[in-house]
Amino acid sequence: MSAAGTISPDKILHDMAELWVTLGKQGEGEAGVLRACSMTLAVAAEEADDPQGIGETLAALMQEHPSRAIVIRVEGGAERSLSARVFSQCWMPFGQRKQICCEQIEITASDASLPDLPPVVVPLRVPDLPVMLWCRSARLFRLAAFADLAAIAQKTIVDSAEFGNARAALGELSGAAAAGRVLADLAWTRLTRWRELIAQVFENRGQVAKVPAVSDILITYRAAEPPTTAFYFAAWLLDGIGKLGGHARVEFKPDSGEQNGRLSLVEMRAGGETIASIALADGPAADVQTGDLMYKALLPALTDCSLMREELAIPGRDAGFDGALAAAARLALG
Repeated sequence: MSAAGTISPDKILHDMAELWVTLGKQGEGEAGVLRACSMTLAVAAEEADDPQGIGETLAALMQEHPSRAIVIRVEGGAERSLSARVFSQCWMPFGQRKQICCEQIEITASDASLPDLPPVVVPLRVPDLPVMLWCRSARLFRLAAFADLAAIAQKTIVDSAEFGNARAALGELSGAAAAGRVLADLAWTRLTRWRELIAQVFENRGQVAKVPAVSDILITYRAAEPPTTAFYFAAWLLDGIGKLGGHARVEFKPDSGEQNGRLSLVEMRAGGETIASIALADGPAADVQTGDLMYKALLPALTDCSLMREELAIPGRDAGFDGALAAAARLALG
């Protein structure tokens, strides 16, 4: 269904009701169809963004986080234009005959029609369940009209790696957080395994005792300038060291390896002694050193699906990320 300037939420809801009737008839004589939903997941993307990739990610997410998905594809333009269609995402759990299905609504809008979206999206939310907004475009995040759309959601998920200049990106995100927006950043989520490895190193009491003596942190990266992950990790490490009474300085240094924006080394030193380090190794692995001990640890491949799966498990405010964002912004802009 489509219209030049507006679309009717009532018509979309009617189409969804008819969709479930059709799915129910298709399931007759078999084990049937189960409707599942734990949240409303809205996705804001550019028209040029890969629709197949988005669809595959949502299909994979549905199995762990079943939701009513609302995919908003935005095309540049000064003319008001809105259209929508409704379909389902279904899968059959291994060893079962019953299909599990979730609804998906796809809305296409022009830049000029963004202010018209909140009155359309609000009635489409699943009552009494969280609303999460995944913004896949830095350009959309920066549009004034996007703030009204974001206000509908409990949390807005972005990827600052797509924002360009890391220092500017952290300034934008910290400003939005200070204005009251609840945010998540997939760049921070990419550090989960790195932070787990550091935490494991310092599970040893003897190693913990060395933390206040840490004087230098070296972070290298495979990019021309420090990515947001470098500032996030530095802020997190400095916070941990500070809580144990220590003070350290941070050195950011580019690596000569393949320019893929990834961190390649994090090293904590006390004077000339390396207390702990994590170095990117060949394959999905890292070399971890603590004192005289060195071992390899798995660094699992990170996809949009794996990162979003982790963030959707935290539907509310993440105090750890909020603190890291504020500290990373001060570090990047100071």
